[in-house]
Amino acid sequence: MDQKKIDRINELARKAKGPAGLTPEETAERDALRREYVAAVKASLTAQLDDTYIQYPDGSRRKLEKRGGQPS
Repeated sequence: MDQKKIDRINELARKAKGPAGLTPEETAERDALRREYVAAVKASLTAQLDDTYIQYPDGSRRKLEKRGGQPS
């Protein structure tokens, strides 16, 4: 996600806290930008964890295994 979109999220957040609030169009834009931001953070974290290894005291290394499903 580029910095321009992050700046827009922050701009909308500041406006939402103000007395005027957000228009329905701005609320929809904010929600879409937030979903995009969360997806980008999840993708970044997943990529980082895919390159993570566990090193044991004997010096051996093993790739971190993926867990099935999401916790409830």
